[in-house]
Amino acid sequence: MAVSSCSFTLSPRVFNPYSSFECRPDPDFSSAPIGDKPRLASSRRVTASSLYAGGISSRGLSSLIFRFPPNFVRQLSIKARRNCSNIGVAQIVAASWSNGPAPDSPSLAAAASAQAAAAAVTVTVTNDRAAVESCIDNGSVQIGGSDNSTTTFLSSDGSITVHAGERLGRGIVTDAITTPVVNTSAYFFKKTQELIDFKEKRHQSFEYGRYGNPTTVVAEEKISALEGAESTLIMASGMCASTVMLMALVPAGGHMVTTTDCYRKTRMFMENFLPKMGISVTVIDPADVDGLEAALNKNKVSGIESGSLVFLDLSFYFYFRNDNSSFRVNSDSIQVSLFFTESPTNPFLRCVDIERVSKLCHSKGALVCIDGTFATPLNQKALALGADLVLHSATKFIGGHNDVLAGCISGPEKLITEIRTLHHILGGTLNPNAAYLIIRGMKTLHLRVQQQNSTALRMAEVLEAHPRVRCVYYPGLPSHPEHEIAKQQMTGFGGVVSFEVDGDLMTTIKFVDALKIPYIAPSFGGCESIVDQPAIMSYWDLSQAERRKYGIEDNLVRFSFGVEDFEDLKADVLQALETI
Repeated sequence: MAVSSCSFTLSPRVFNPYSSFECRPDPDFSSAPIGDKPRLASSRRVTASSLYAGGISSRGLSSLIFRFPPNFVRQLSIKARRNCSNIGVAQIVAASWSNGPAPDSPSLAAAASAQAAAAAVTVTVTNDRAAVESCIDNGSVQIGGSDNSTTTFLSSDGSITVHAGERLGRGIVTDAITTPVVNTSAYFFKKTQELIDFKEKRHQSFEYGRYGNPTTVVAEEKISALEGAESTLIMASGMCASTVMLMALVPAGGHMVTTTDCYRKTRMFMENFLPKMGISVTVIDPADVDGLEAALNKNKVSGIESGSLVFLDLSFYFYFRNDNSSFRVNSDSIQVSLFFTESPTNPFLRCVDIERVSKLCHSKGALVCIDGTFATPLNQKALALGADLVLHSATKFIGGHNDVLAGCISGPEKLITEIRTLHHILGGTLNPNAAYLIIRGMKTLHLRVQQQNSTALRMAEVLEAHPRVRCVYYPGLPSHPEHEIAKQQMTGFGGVVSFEVDGDLMTTIKFVDALKIPYIAPSFGGCESIVDQPAIMSYWDLSQAERRKYGIEDNLVRFSFGVEDFEDLKADVLQALETI
């Protein structure tokens, strides 16, 4: 026998783990002698209500009904989980029939089974009702808002990375320790009124996969708790997060300020795409606060220089080279909308005084967004230092296993909502399976970052003292130009060290190729060490002279230290240096 469908309606209706599901058709035992193989009658359906009402005994079924194939319970369990995300009532009944002692009469067996199942349902539903008291029923997936205030009793970022968004306020009701992956592209509404309530903000749910997903929400809330943010928006990549944020917050014809050292693809977006919206950019040295103040006070688009500050028009070679220069911003003064920078920067790990520039920008009505990818939320709390937004390529340290692409932006609800609105239009949605990998990766973030901080600092000191290394770029070294700033606003200096070997392009290639532990690859922040030569990996399409405009020399190396043993890494780097 197999139960073809069973469902319960609970009153009041809360989370129902026993949604209907279908299994094999019912066998017809009415004319089958004992021992004969029963014939299948697909037209008959047995429901849980008929079982409980004595439907078994009224049909005169023999005790053969309680004999099941050896794998029946397992198969039924799998089907129930697929359709309900929980084991259905039919499985509970089947398990009690298969595993319990057989009563003398089928009717007694049915009654006993029904009583046991009903008790199990009562207990389970009672527990579920308590668990989802603040949640809204949405079929087989429960969605409820997490309260990040529940993490306030945790004093450690490490504990927050493990529990935030899950045990402490998870929005998906389940007994699983790990967060389920909700693979769906759309969500249903039971009645039109429920849809209307959702549209008018009286009912909490999801609508379409591009607008949100329960698994993704857990990842966002975990990051929010770690950053101390009201809200987080997670997207398909770090570049997706950067570009959507810039388009959402800088108006057409507006102006923004950024720094010279930055990820090249971010620079290319500013150079090639922002001018199409009439947005101009002022570029300053990361440490040039006076230049930032000048840009905020008297921003003009024509070529004015002030110290290391450069006001750029659309034809300037560094940013906004535009052969078709018919588009011009004619206003003599444009309000700066945003100061956006990395800290530490890529690849020279320059640091911005976040507290100081935030106060300055806010006094002039400009927002501050810090890309903290190199720092991680553990080493630097940009929002606590005064920034309005903090952005990460979650592909790097947050994911931490070189197996997922993602980006995130954290900040006040009002700003994140503005960015989220544009994100819903543009797409760039993170797949729920990728969100799961981010959640899993974050549980070891504090352990990985602690190891990487230690290894990188010790290796930076080793490299700086080595005769075959010209210079080292690492904010943890006293020789770094922003070392004092880094000490004030960072608790650790990150797992990436950039340095220049004593040699040319080919000498540097020889060094990189002699390394045995790290992979030659882009990216950074994972468990595995990664090394790359920026002149080749990121700037090979430019001439040597063009690369030097960005400070990229042929002998520059960027080394992302993983979680391997320090002594192994040290020995590998030293033996590679001996080959040049």
